[in-house]
Amino acid sequence: MNTELPQDITDFATVAAKRLARLGGPQAALQAETDDSVRHAARDALREVGAFELDARSGSDDLLAAAVLCQAAGATALPYPLVDELLAIDGDRLALVNPEAPRIDHGDLPGAWIAADLDGNRYHPQRRSRTNAKLGPFLVPATLSSPNGTVPAADVTLHLVLGSWQILGAMRRSVEIVTAHVRARVQFGKPLADFQAVRFAVADASVAVRGLHELAKYTVCRPESTATQIHSADALVLRLKAADTARQVLRTTHQLLGALGFCDESDVSVLDRHTQPLIRLPLGAEGLSLRLIPDLRDGYLETLFSGPV
Repeated sequence: MNTELPQDITDFATVAAKRLARLGGPQAALQAETDDSVRHAARDALREVGAFELDARSGSDDLLAAAVLCQAAGATALPYPLVDELLAIDGDRLALVNPEAPRIDHGDLPGAWIAADLDGNRYHPQRRSRTNAKLGPFLVPATLSSPNGTVPAADVTLHLVLGSWQILGAMRRSVEIVTAHVRARVQFGKPLADFQAVRFAVADASVAVRGLHELAKYTVCRPESTATQIHSADALVLRLKAADTARQVLRTTHQLLGALGFCDESDVSVLDRHTQPLIRLPLGAEGLSLRLIPDLRDGYLETLFSGPV
């Protein structure tokens, strides 16, 4: 089975990754915590690569381009709500929230927002000041109005899918960083990479990321699926896999980097802190698993290797 992306999408991914990397990567995201001009520069970079001309709802080509752009954004810890803006409704950014504890990443940015839960209920969020928390430094608590209509189920699904691609980008970059570290770091007279336990840990993390990448491509490239026909179960499985992979990869990278992995001088620390909102919101792994149960019972969940369950 050929799982390679089309050449034009691969070329776009390369260009987008290079342009976003020019901002400075995770260290620029760290600077953005105290300097809003970096977030404005991030938006300018997205405009230069044509991000806001993409219509992820319109068809497979734009959806794939949006997906690889989100992957590049994750790899650089881009300090901007890319997914929310790609799925804006009438110019208002769309954020997925947990109504029991509503938080909006980058919700302090100017402009109008729409909040929606996983059931598609639509809310008008009243945003408060940024918390500047260590995990999710751009998170903004919000107060939600009573549900006021709904957003299309396809928009909720696409939000989950594109957010998963962003997590994928962050995890791929984390594995690259720790791989370079264990090759360069000498302990007991030889590189860490020469120790079998270290090799196994890095291999497990690499396989997990590769599996997430294949599942992400499968989710957006199924022949019978278009941008508006991806089933919610597929999106939930992808987001659950992304959250599980992130937990495994971040645990491995922090262990192998030691204390360095928790210092902001390390890109892994910044990637970890800035990716936490995507990993935890609108629901964590347990909440996503519980939402999948009805889809399993009704036979909507389909795997790479079998028909409907």
